Amino acid sequence: MAQDLKVRYSDKDLGEFKILIEEKIEKAKNHLELLKSAYMNDGNNGTDDTSPTFKAFEEGSETMSKEANTQLAIRQEKFIRDLKNALLRIENKTYGICRVTGKLINKERLKLVPHATLSIEAKNMQK
Repeated sequence: MAQDLKVRYSDKDLGEFKILIEEKIEKAKNHLELLKSAYMNDGNNGTDDTSPTFKAFEEGSETMSKEANTQLAIRQEKFIRDLKNALLRIENKTYGICRVTGKLINKERLKLVPHATLSIEAKNMQK
């Protein structure tokens, strides 16, 4: 078959995406650190001398925000993992190729969602 060569992004394009993804990983790691320090924090906001009712409310709120921060941290870790996988695809020169259609994923989509593995066409087929 003469059609064995897959269409792919040029090395120049891949290099640009690599820079974009590395910047996103850096920001995501910083965000993750903030989240982790927020839920690792002992949460003592100096409510010791306030009324018991307020203290109970404060503790309930604290528990909720710890759970929310934990969920956000888990999502952030997955985002970082997805971005690192995108870097691997850049190394393999398979980045930006839809895993369903085999066509190139639109550049604008990749700039917004750099870890995307599906084209809009393939994404719409899933609905």
